[in-house]
Amino acid sequence: MSFTLCLNTSTIKPQPMLEKIRLAAEAGFAGVELWINDVYEYVGRGGEVRDIEKAIADHGLIVPCAIAARSWGEAVGPEYPLALDDVKRRMEMAARLGSPYLVATPPREPCDLAQVAQRYRDLLEIGRQVGVKPTMEYISFFRSVTRLSQAWEIVQEANASDATLVLDAFHTWNAGETVDALRPIPVDKIGHYHIDDAAPDKPAGTQTDPDRVMLGDGPIDLAAEVRLLREKGYHGTVSLELFNKDLWAKDPREVLKLGIERMRELLD
Repeated sequence: MSFTLCLNTSTIKPQPMLEKIRLAAEAGFAGVELWINDVYEYVGRGGEVRDIEKAIADHGLIVPCAIAARSWGEAVGPEYPLALDDVKRRMEMAARLGSPYLVATPPREPCDLAQVAQRYRDLLEIGRQVGVKPTMEYISFFRSVTRLSQAWEIVQEANASDATLVLDAFHTWNAGETVDALRPIPVDKIGHYHIDDAAPDKPAGTQTDPDRVMLGDGPIDLAAEVRLLREKGYHGTVSLELFNKDLWAKDPREVLKLGIERMRELLD
């Protein structure tokens, strides 16, 4: 069984919302991973959510995951209920777009991981009401949940069948971890997989989102990661997720053509 190849729209971020969807389908992707803020912006400029729904359906795409819920981990006092309200609205939007998951982004600044774990349980409860699962993210250049191993600890602490995490090749490498960090994680705890490479001229631990490069152009051993996922039996969704301004300046068709070719070389 093959992986389901998807596009995270950050890879062609400057393109208009409906164009992102069209270009993803034209390039041969089976799914498109959407940012809720992009949806809000589209509506704020006079568009309708139903336009996005129709574009997704017309092009025969799935939405494997939506991004993202923020501020829930660190909000204090009366801000916390407001943060949960925002998470719920984002989950409802994700559900409307057909996404089974919403990425739960950790705090940017240091935060007690026990608090993050408890609050992740709160997100899971909201998700059960809405019908969308929050999937725990780790961000290598943040200062709270920076490593895959930490995200896995939080998922274990949740002690819930619907608790999952989203893998990210760039963040695993940039946090100084190897494929070994993935070994203890059961396949049913992997909600989604972001695939990306890192800049070849900067060491791990110094990179941020704009340093991501096209698959195969950097130092990450993506083949080893994919082999381990296959061994585990993961045949789920995989998104190409890049934030590279040099790629944004190029013809998006050429970027996506190369991107899906590289994904197929690795995954198919």
